[in-house]
Amino acid sequence: MTTLLREIRDTPLLWMLVFVPIVLVAEAGFPHSHTLLFVLAVLAIVPLAALLSHATEAVAAKTGDAVGGLLNATLGNLTELIIAITALRAGQYMLVKASIAGAIVTNATFMLGACLLLGGLRYHVQEYNRAGARLSSGLLLMATVALLAPSAVADLEHLPQDGGVIHKLSVGISVLLIAAYALGLWFSLGTHKELFASADHGEDKEAHWPIGVAVGTLLVVTVLVALVSEIFVESVQKAAETFGMSPAFVGFIIVSLVGAAAEFAVAFAAARKDRLDMVVSIALGSASQIALFVAPALVLLSYVVGPTPMNLQFWPGAVTMVMIATVTATFITTSGRSAWFVGALMIFIYAVFALTLYVVPPAGEG
Repeated sequence: MTTLLREIRDTPLLWMLVFVPIVLVAEAGFPHSHTLLFVLAVLAIVPLAALLSHATEAVAAKTGDAVGGLLNATLGNLTELIIAITALRAGQYMLVKASIAGAIVTNATFMLGACLLLGGLRYHVQEYNRAGARLSSGLLLMATVALLAPSAVADLEHLPQDGGVIHKLSVGISVLLIAAYALGLWFSLGTHKELFASADHGEDKEAHWPIGVAVGTLLVVTVLVALVSEIFVESVQKAAETFGMSPAFVGFIIVSLVGAAAEFAVAFAAARKDRLDMVVSIALGSASQIALFVAPALVLLSYVVGPTPMNLQFWPGAVTMVMIATVTATFITTSGRSAWFVGALMIFIYAVFALTLYVVPPAGEG
């Protein structure tokens, strides 16, 4: 505790942790003040993300970048999962699907692009292990193809219009995706883990937290991020109506960006330290984890917590954006080298997606 309190005292950004109890109290006392809750939730998530960044770096220093990146992606996606379950329970399936597609695109284009840009501005050329990038991008590409299947066959004339076939197909694909994700973990962390060793960046002279403090902080902060994220997603929907945003835009852009705040903090810090192995592991690993585990898990959970079962049929625009983002990330990471302009191009691709979705919402979304 002394180590943690000293870190909070010496880091001005962490002083914003005071907003965490404030937003929890405000939600209990003023549940209908959606604009106030939205602002407080954002102010609370920022320092929590920074604290999560410090703890994850300490764990990564002990376990290596591959496991550290997997741990960070898992914790970050746990928040996304809790946000999605909240919307799932309320039957807001458009918001759930938009957050799934948006999280994949955000991680594969914006997060990766921003990290390559930040790192490239400090280092002329950066290098990373291509094997890890190939595995994550390959898993993501396979998952994207699987997610395309229900949307591709949904409009076939000979299928019954009650949606039963699409639901059966979605459940079958969900089981296959989870199995593929488990095999990918076994391959990268078990049978062929030597292929994914991080590049040597020299001796790490930075003092890290003790492993017990880091793990304890990770657990507590993850719970707090989940609580604040629930308040955020409940308030942002009402705030979005004021600004003319559709539920698809809210899920695809806003929920994805705020939900991944912790991962952004860790990935940006790693990029500035020339640790692109961890950056790729977080960005593409998180995207593939959402596609291979979070999305199918939500489909299966919908049979338990949702008012009706959810399928994997996305609107055409989402399918197109996910495929483009996946192919772009796969193409970018094949060389094992990067410079700042590559990151800038990926950010522009993400900006095009965001602008298109804001100006032209999906059919039935206004």
